[in-house]
Amino acid sequence: MPLLVVPYMGEKGARRCREEEVSWIDLSGNAHLSTDSFLIHVEGKPNQFKQKGRPANPFAPKSSRISRFLLAHPNQHFRQKEIATRAVVGRGWTSKVVRRLEEKKLVRRDEEGRVEVPDPALLLDAWHEKYDFSKHRVIKGTVASKDSLDLTKRLARAFESANVEYAATGLAAAWLLTRFARFRIAAFYFSRQPEEDLKREIGLREEPKGANVWLIVPNDEGVFFENSMREGVRHVHPVQVYLDLKGHPERSEEAAGSIRKEYLNWKKNGG
Repeated sequence: MPLLVVPYMGEKGARRCREEEVSWIDLSGNAHLSTDSFLIHVEGKPNQFKQKGRPANPFAPKSSRISRFLLAHPNQHFRQKEIATRAVVGRGWTSKVVRRLEEKKLVRRDEEGRVEVPDPALLLDAWHEKYDFSKHRVIKGTVASKDSLDLTKRLARAFESANVEYAATGLAAAWLLTRFARFRIAAFYFSRQPEEDLKREIGLREEPKGANVWLIVPNDEGVFFENSMREGVRHVHPVQVYLDLKGHPERSEEAAGSIRKEYLNWKKNGG
């Protein structure tokens, strides 16, 4: 029976092993051993092989602006100065993050020293592995509506009228981009805590159970970068939609696959 042994098995690695029907154990105490005779599955044990101290995380909220920018402009080369300007990050910070991405072989420099992404899919996978939607502040509630798409458009109009910075994400944004499937939850990023007057105007009743509206205050404003407008609704970039679906219920995994196929399939698009 093939058996893979690693120091720590991440989410992506475990999924790949499951797809290939390969059993594994890690030295941190997690395991998935499956045969015709028995099944042993252990999860939840923390990584015992993290680097000492506090290593730089290129996918921390502010740092991830750089990866978002590079993935939004694949197959292009950029000077570090331009990356810093367009990602709205300091030059020193940009230098540290790019160096960390280089160490992980997620970016490289051409002969002129410009930064490029040799494999955008690999960079996206690395970010997805680290991404934690729960780090955002999510206000969950209910707004009376019979149709989720109509609700999404109605809320977008209200937000535009209130002159607040917003952008749809999750299943609502996935539907706007791919028409993948009907959805129940309309999720929107808000640049600041929604005011009570606005909540009353849209008829929001805060109640997590059965919520059909999520108002999300992000841990970094970078989520709004590279956004677009479709059918009167502003939405985040497909990269951000793909990441956020990791923290959504319903058919989020299938929706993420649809987003990836249509918008983040760099091989299909000649990348």
